Amino acid sequence: MVANDFKTKVLPVSKKMLRYACSMLHSDDEGHDIVQDVFLKLWQKRAELDNIDNIEAYAMRMTHNRCLDVIKSNRRVSMENENKINFKQADPDVSLKIELSESAEIVRKLIKRLPEGQRTVMELRDIDQMSYEEIIKITNLNINTIRVNLSRARKKVRDEFLKFNSDGKERGKTIATALF
Repeated sequence: MVANDFKTKVLPVSKKMLRYACSMLHSDDEGHDIVQDVFLKLWQKRAELDNIDNIEAYAMRMTHNRCLDVIKSNRRVSMENENKINFKQADPDVSLKIELSESAEIVRKLIKRLPEGQRTVMELRDIDQMSYEEIIKITNLNINTIRVNLSRARKKVRDEFLKFNSDGKERGKTIATALF
């Protein structure tokens, strides 16, 4: 695709892309940034655009996916920050803080060992706090598959965590209960 074709086929979609991005993100500045990012990616892929039947739909899908990436990155809160917030609110003793921090690290490692589908769904739902609708759009899985994967992932992580902490301590069971 040459520059003139790009101007006539892709650039006219810009207003529609901008309206969509701004409405999805509730921010004009972020919407403009998204559209610029998408145009840059489209320009870099201009040689491949001749093979695409509906460039408008392709551009809108890219805009949608980029918006989801921004939403996802804005929602992500590290477990360390979450623990700091919880520690300030509850003001637990030092040993509990250490135990919670260690438990969070164990859970992260257990999540990394899950099968790909289960890990992805668990990260999107439990860590990134995404809705089922957002997960469906990202993974292209149906709702039942997502729920099954999520249930199996949670059970596997919970069971492995309890095995790891099976020293019989009541406090370890309390932490496991709080985490799951």
